[in-house]
Amino acid sequence: MIRAVLVMNTQGRPRITKFYEFWPVEKQHEAIRNVFSVLCSRAEHVSNFVDAESIFGPAKLLSFPELDFQPKVRRTADSRLVYKHFATLYFVFIFDSSENELAMLDLIQVFVETLDKCFRNVCELDIVFNYSKIHAILDEIIFGGQVLETSSTEVMKAVEEITKLEAASNAINLVSKSVSNWRSR
Repeated sequence: MIRAVLVMNTQGRPRITKFYEFWPVEKQHEAIRNVFSVLCSRAEHVSNFVDAESIFGPAKLLSFPELDFQPKVRRTADSRLVYKHFATLYFVFIFDSSENELAMLDLIQVFVETLDKCFRNVCELDIVFNYSKIHAILDEIIFGGQVLETSSTEVMKAVEEITKLEAASNAINLVSKSVSNWRSR
């Protein structure tokens, strides 16, 4: 299962964060800081695979005393982190042992290729200003921590359909407003 997808810039500012397990916001921020501190200290020629234990610590049952309920969330020692550095962005996937490391690296490539097709050579500003479209693309690839689609072509078809439906919905809203204004005359 994929536990989280992070996209952050080289200054450590998160641009996309999607956690597929429950983590309080403070723990999410701590995880993002820890991931960035490890990534920015790594040399360019080293592996793109990182043992998550070096970031999150040894396996343990997480507890959240600030909450009224206690969700059962376990960070296991078999957690892995794979990342890819493109220009000014780090694309990071955190996952457990049920996923293959090379498949996750390929999935990052599919995500980036899809973003490139959608935005014609994606950059950080595309991600900042097209937040909902980026999440729609990510939801077509991964949903609930499970991989749904690995073909960027199929993802693009789905995103184009979503865009068409949104445009049709906006057109209907515009027509109904103009018709209602006409009736009131």
